[in-house]
Amino acid sequence: MNTAAPALTPTTRALAWCLHLLIIGLLVLTAGRGLADGRPHAGPIVAAAAACGLVYAAGPLLPRIRASRRAAAWWLAAVGAVWLALLALTPDAVWVAFPLYFLQLHLLPRRAGLTAVIATAVAAIAGFAAHTGSFGPAMVIGPVLGAAVAVAVVWGYQALYRESEQRRRLIEELTATRADLARAQHNAGVLAERERLAREIHDTLAQGLSSIQLLLRAAERAFPGRPDAAARHVESARQAAVDNLAEARRFVAALTPPALEGTTLAGALERLCATTSARHRLTARFHLTGDPVPLATAQEVALLRIAQSALANTVRHAGATIAEVTLSHLGDHVALDVVDDGRGFDPVRLPAPDAEAGGFGLGAMRARAQALGGTLTVGSAPGHGTALAARMPLIPPAETEPEARP
Repeated sequence: MNTAAPALTPTTRALAWCLHLLIIGLLVLTAGRGLADGRPHAGPIVAAAAACGLVYAAGPLLPRIRASRRAAAWWLAAVGAVWLALLALTPDAVWVAFPLYFLQLHLLPRRAGLTAVIATAVAAIAGFAAHTGSFGPAMVIGPVLGAAVAVAVVWGYQALYRESEQRRRLIEELTATRADLARAQHNAGVLAERERLAREIHDTLAQGLSSIQLLLRAAERAFPGRPDAAARHVESARQAAVDNLAEARRFVAALTPPALEGTTLAGALERLCATTSARHRLTARFHLTGDPVPLATAQEVALLRIAQSALANTVRHAGATIAEVTLSHLGDHVALDVVDDGRGFDPVRLPAPDAEAGGFGLGAMRARAQALGGTLTVGSAPGHGTALAARMPLIPPAETEPEARP
């Protein structure tokens, strides 16, 4: 039993029940021997044993005893008093001292518990000696050895418990620290990215727009008195606008997904399938059909994001074992197909969007395709897998659009 102590774990709860059963069993044994041997005080022995059992059983049922060391001490005193009365009637009660040691050490402060154990051992020795009418070393060894074992076991358990609690607190502090560090790193990354974008915009787009504004004002002042000078200023402003547009496109291209850096869309999709297969219980295979042609960066980004979302949905919801990802170049359009052998679903009742996973639901995928003039269709039925098809018309990259890959 664990009164005035932290909540019981499954292990300590099992030990507490073992202690309960041990005390009740010893009391029953004491009462049974009193009746079986026909002792003169058999009735009082049974009554004392029953009283001891009732007083002991009241402890786990009273909430004050479970919440207060003072109440637990009074309860132990009551149990000890009834036990002393039983010991005065029969020497068999000496065996009950052993589980009492554990109760005293567990419920009382260390010094008080040790004092109670010594007093109980002395009482057991004295009671047994009084019943036998003699005294010898053998009478001392049993109670003292039992007390020593109880002290070693309980204090050892308490030391292990304190160490375990300390380790648990350290793990919780470490987890909290890691979470705080992750948040701090995230915030620092966001701030650093904002600062970088602010510098880029200030040093490129803002400066270019300021230059265009100054050139147009100069042309306004020169017209109509100096048309040649005004034309030169307008031409300079036009060239500045061209340069600024190229810089803006370079700036936007720098925000393309890292998965597309240094590779083609087909390479990124193949790597996505390999990564998905390595990280999940899903065999994802990539196929490329048709003659590859250069795609606009926006199309590459959209198709890669659609494939990522489709495979993520397959992993989370489909319970599939195989997924086939196919990129097809079909003349005037490009197609992406993702087919799995999962449990499927009813397309009429689409699953709710998974906001916590980033919002890459079917609606988001369809919006990506439609933003580039394409379509996205889904075919599925319960128990028959799912087939997703994205179609986009070819949009040749502009001459001034930076390449998304070397």
